[in-house]
Amino acid sequence: MNGTWDREVDVLVVGTGAAGLTAAIAAADTGRRVLVVESTSKWGGTTALSGGGLWMPTNPLIRKMGRDDSVAKALTYLEASIGDAGPASSPARRRAFVETVPQVFSFLERLGVRWAAAPDYPDYYPDRPGGMTGRGIEAEPFDVRQLGPWLASARFVGATPPVPLNTDDVWLLSRAWSTFSGFRRGARFVFRALWGVARGKRLYGIGAGLSANLMAIVVRQGTEVLLNTPLTELVVQGRTVTGAIVAGADGKPVRVRAKGGVVIAAGGFARNAEWRQKYHGVPGYTSAAEGDLGDPIRIAGDIGAQLSLMDDAWWGPSVPMPDGSHGFVVSERSMPFSIVVDSSGQRYTNESASYVDFGHAMLHRDETVPAIPSWLIVDARHRRRYLFSSLAQGTKKLRAAGTVRSAETVEALAIELGMEPAKLRATVDRFNGFARRGVDEDFGRGRTVYDNYYGDPGVKPNPNLGPLEKGPFTAVQLVPGDLGTKGGLLTDEHSRCLDADGEPIGGLYGAGNSTASVMGHTYPGPGSTIAPAAVFGFLAGRHASARSATG
Repeated sequence: MNGTWDREVDVLVVGTGAAGLTAAIAAADTGRRVLVVESTSKWGGTTALSGGGLWMPTNPLIRKMGRDDSVAKALTYLEASIGDAGPASSPARRRAFVETVPQVFSFLERLGVRWAAAPDYPDYYPDRPGGMTGRGIEAEPFDVRQLGPWLASARFVGATPPVPLNTDDVWLLSRAWSTFSGFRRGARFVFRALWGVARGKRLYGIGAGLSANLMAIVVRQGTEVLLNTPLTELVVQGRTVTGAIVAGADGKPVRVRAKGGVVIAAGGFARNAEWRQKYHGVPGYTSAAEGDLGDPIRIAGDIGAQLSLMDDAWWGPSVPMPDGSHGFVVSERSMPFSIVVDSSGQRYTNESASYVDFGHAMLHRDETVPAIPSWLIVDARHRRRYLFSSLAQGTKKLRAAGTVRSAETVEALAIELGMEPAKLRATVDRFNGFARRGVDEDFGRGRTVYDNYYGDPGVKPNPNLGPLEKGPFTAVQLVPGDLGTKGGLLTDEHSRCLDADGEPIGGLYGAGNSTASVMGHTYPGPGSTIAPAAVFGFLAGRHASARSATG
């Protein structure tokens, strides 16, 4: 080994979310020596805090459900939903993603991940060519006791409920006490939780379960994972990355040679207020993990790696919480008896649209009419019938902060919100007319099966439209939150980072939110963040492994 190196491995992986752990697993599975470094004291990244779904077109469970999907159909849908988003979503990268999905599915299944389908979850643009229902999958709830001592440093511990929740539970549990199907799913969920306890298991679902699954494989493979070990510099010889410098536990620099390459999979820059203001025009109201500061993106950019899609994020309306976190809002704005308005008391978008589209609409509206914050207004039936997750633990602090406000009438609520009562009343009356007729003539809410997914089938004639008539009326503040940023290092179909000329930088790979997303500016289906993270993490790990054989 070169005397200037403190350590030598085949592949160095930076980050412990789905992208980083999958890259490490893929490389170690080929017999390569792998080192994983994490900048914080917790492993799991934003994946561990997420819903845990993966949008996996052509995965084997689709055929088992008796449904038809194909590479051509999936690519048609990606073209129809994404369009031209530049090189980050090139035809080659889209094809690499779709064609590799079955391989990643089977590979992780072989190593112990138990996959489950979300059969009722539609694509987010189901009416576009190639759209369908059932491409989403997730990992089955996982017994985290298998992690042994690694459980103590898991990011999800204390941050997500220790329950065997599935992504596919959420849409029904949100109306568990207002519909029979919701009640039945609630009963199944409770039974699943109790059965796990009875068997002495400690089951976690959604993103926690997925990240725990992946970490358990990493541990079984014998791969070393170092926490509190941030990347500080990439070592370059000529035009090739030959290793990196990381800060050791004692703060001293450690020079690590990486024969096959360095994989940057450390998340985006969601918690970097300076970059958020520069690229997005907002300080950031994120649900991403601590440590999502963008340092590895900056470090790679400093050696000539090209950046792309830096102006975008995985947006979604969120409720500012008293502890500084942000409660992501999905089903609440789609259920009947609710509307979202800007500061003037006007609707400006389809409340049931995908969260990324909703976030884009809020930001765009704010350019002409103040819409940050916006207000989700619901009547008494909505509060009584549907779960509002951000309000589930009480509203006292939220009311004290002005985040939640109530009044017996629409006009009184308008005064509370600083709006003209007549304008808010006109907005509500117009919407109520649409609700009674079942057609939203302004924004098409409730038109697609995706809209209807987070609706109430017991409300007629449209499951997403219910008039706001029953006081008291409650308004909940919404800001443009996010699940992370979607801009970063521009990579090719092999996950190789590209320079300003579009040429691969030898030995440098990227995956996950550290990279510009193959999904462009949209969100085609449930799990469009984690699925590409896992797929391109896999491709990075495999390519770097092959390279190490000749390095």
